[in-house]
Amino acid sequence: MHPAINTDSITQFHRYIAEQKPLLRKRYEQLLAQDLSQQQWDGCFGRNSLAVLGEAYDEALAFIKTLVFDSRTVPINQGLSELTKALLVAFDGFVDEFLLFAVDKHRTSCALSNFPDEHKPDTVYLNAVRRDIAGLWQNFALNVNAYILEHV
Repeated sequence: MHPAINTDSITQFHRYIAEQKPLLRKRYEQLLAQDLSQQQWDGCFGRNSLAVLGEAYDEALAFIKTLVFDSRTVPINQGLSELTKALLVAFDGFVDEFLLFAVDKHRTSCALSNFPDEHKPDTVYLNAVRRDIAGLWQNFALNVNAYILEHV
């Protein structure tokens, strides 16, 4: 279905996303440490999760724009390019893995132990953050698809 050029670019993108995971964890740790040093613990889980993932999505889109694709033979189904789908697969499990890391970081933080909402984020807090992340994801996915449909 995809010419070799698409396969190569998709592979490069999947590799790029895999390489970003440890960097995102470091970014999160840095933001958390910065918040704690400034005594800004209220809402830090949500704020930092959104900041890190928002930046990651922006950088991923910029990376996609450096890759070469040939969409002439790629099907489009209900406005979504199959090429877009192949790129977005790189993110399967991405958010869950990141949030598990962030929650664990909070639960093992002595500095947050006096702030129960941040030390052990409950389901309501986690779901609110997930909803906000879903908005970031939706914008990212739409931007990727728009780029693929318009520029490739």
